[in-house]
Amino acid sequence: MSSAETSERTAGERAEQELRTPAGLRRIVACFDGSEFGERVLPHALAMAKGLGAPLSLLRVLEGGGPGAAPLDPLDWNLHREEARSYLEGLVEPDERAGGAIEAEVIEGPAAEQICLWARHHDVDLTVLCTHGVSGQTEWSLASTARKLVDRVPGSILLVPATAAPGERIARYRRILVPLDGSARAESVLPLAARLAAAHDAELLLAHVVPAPELTEIGPLDAEDLELRERLLRRNERVANEYLDRLRARLAASDLSLRVLVLRGGDARSRLARLIADEAVDLVILSAHGRSGHSDVPLGSVTAYLITHAATPTLVVRSRSDSARRVAAKAVQGVRLPSQATP
Repeated sequence: MSSAETSERTAGERAEQELRTPAGLRRIVACFDGSEFGERVLPHALAMAKGLGAPLSLLRVLEGGGPGAAPLDPLDWNLHREEARSYLEGLVEPDERAGGAIEAEVIEGPAAEQICLWARHHDVDLTVLCTHGVSGQTEWSLASTARKLVDRVPGSILLVPATAAPGERIARYRRILVPLDGSARAESVLPLAARLAAAHDAELLLAHVVPAPELTEIGPLDAEDLELRERLLRRNERVANEYLDRLRARLAASDLSLRVLVLRGGDARSRLARLIADEAVDLVILSAHGRSGHSDVPLGSVTAYLITHAATPTLVVRSRSDSARRVAAKAVQGVRLPSQATP
């Protein structure tokens, strides 16, 4: 094994260990902006908190009038804050708030910046948000605040599409998909996925796409080239089946309903998006990066594609030691801490 592969394996094992430990599940925050779209995150936030046994914070950011706007009257602003807090508290039932497992928090300032700061300051490990909010759906797959948070918020993120139909009070995941590319980074989500599948009595799907090998083409391929490509495809498909069989054996003791899928040929991103629709997947769980592991970008190409093309809630797993956390810390450096509304 090369030094690069050893380093990747070590990073994956470290991330997996973080997910196994209670410290890795310290806190979940769900972001609301008072819109109907924003409220669609609640069933998924409650499902995560219940399934993982983690405390949940409901967060609302009041952005004010913006640059150049007239100063707000202090009494009106205090009333606005109290209305925001009452709105958050009204989202959950009294028995759900019992024991302090669910809290409401109101903060002020530019939404993306203050959510990032609050998440970092409170050691949040999972941020739940909708793709669109008060501005409604647009031609863009992600609203501006959602895009900033995907890029910068520390820890993992659960993105709920605005197109998701309102459903049960607490979301029920019947089929959970984990895309895998053979890397330790991609595998590191398995303990979390298995835990959620067990909590929801869901079927767990492990999928791997075997893309067609690329050959340099200057003119048509001859018969020998086509045979070489087919042999490589068959070899990769065999290795992929053996790989998923090993993972299935590793998870056998967990008594989960488990299925493995090897998809032959095509672009991994579009094949996975089609699989999500064909299998009626309720939740996708995947690592922010896979085999490429480019730490200079928040998301790998497959993950970035799925969060903008799949009409299914997608949980992007990033350990707190991931470079995304360092990027977030640098991006918000020098921004004041959020002020909290008084109870």
